[in-house]
Amino acid sequence: MIPAIGFGTFRMKDEDAYNAVRSALEVGYRHIDTAAFYDNEAAVGRALKDSDIPREELFVTTKVWHDRLSEGEVTASIKESLEKLGLDYLDLVLIHWPSPNDEVPMESYIGELDQAREDGLTRHIGVSNFTVAHLEKMLTLPGGRNVITNQIEVHPFLANRKVADFCEEKGIKVTAYMPLAVGKVMDDDTLKDIAEKHDATPADIALAWVSQRDIAVIPSSTNPKHQKSNLDAIRISLTADDMTRIDELDRAERIASPDFAPAWDE
Repeated sequence: MIPAIGFGTFRMKDEDAYNAVRSALEVGYRHIDTAAFYDNEAAVGRALKDSDIPREELFVTTKVWHDRLSEGEVTASIKESLEKLGLDYLDLVLIHWPSPNDEVPMESYIGELDQAREDGLTRHIGVSNFTVAHLEKMLTLPGGRNVITNQIEVHPFLANRKVADFCEEKGIKVTAYMPLAVGKVMDDDTLKDIAEKHDATPADIALAWVSQRDIAVIPSSTNPKHQKSNLDAIRISLTADDMTRIDELDRAERIASPDFAPAWDE
């Protein structure tokens, strides 16, 4: 349902976002991941339009920021995203973060998100940065069982297994953001060693490890050569020994943890 690999656009603005998405589509990406918070939806939308790729071949994801979770605001945010992206519908809309300190009841925004799906604003719905406790609560709510993914930080230094295992148990696909740990994977000796064996880069190996865990992955790069390498990386077949060695790199090193983040599962 969710493509195995997508193109992330976090921190990309204006023409950089436009050019990056255009080149990503040219090298073969069809899943493009953006968010209202990224402030690049208009540029992403222009790139999608100018690519001339048929809409049905694209999978476009955006996210609703945590300040738009009150009644009526989820729908309004989605409609604003659609307008900026120049689309009639989205393939996936995520709640970007749970409401800080659960100030807005989850019953409100999960229900409204699912209503957006019912109304045809998006084909699928999901969440991002949800803990096990949030997911357990979500699954008790009307609409909660229609959530198809939880997008969370996953890379060799943060395996995030407790959440990932819970999602797998409940049939919720995990999507990994920051899979390259903002470039830190390039300096790891274990990843370098495994990469040499596969005639690949440490980044390729990190992406292959995430993908081989049956996790969708959304790497980000403005460099067309790196974009193509990332796209091809999920075809690498790591051995059981490779996987074990990378598993052992987990040190619970979380990169995305703003002051409004929930109490993380360790």
